[in-house]
Amino acid sequence: VQLQASGGGLVAAGGSLRLSCAASGRIFSSAVMGWFRQVPGKEREFVAVVRWGVGSTYYSDSVKGRFTLSRDKPKNTVYLQMNSLKPEDTAVYYCTRGVDLYSPTYWGQGTLVTVSS
Repeated sequence: VQLQASGGGLVAAGGSLRLSCAASGRIFSSAVMGWFRQVPGKEREFVAVVRWGVGSTYYSDSVKGRFTLSRDKPKNTVYLQMNSLKPEDTAVYYCTRGVDLYSPTYWGQGTLVTVSS
């Protein structure tokens, strides 16, 4: 299983970015894909996930209302649209895949998002 993430970068506070993650292989309807993030020196933090089959989405309280997770099933890709970004959103964002909402099995290589104040 490979997860190829892209879309990170530097943005000013209040701005927007969109992260993409393309997964290799077949994705079963029971799969869960999404994003976690990590600030150096801190534990990885849940951001958002989607149930691949039904499309149900789950968000952390810290991003709810600002971030939107979507999936493109034919492309095996998930997108994280991040709006109204805050400096505290600065982190390395990891694409994830698994069957549990909060305990992924597979992790992508990470993409850095930096929000300047």
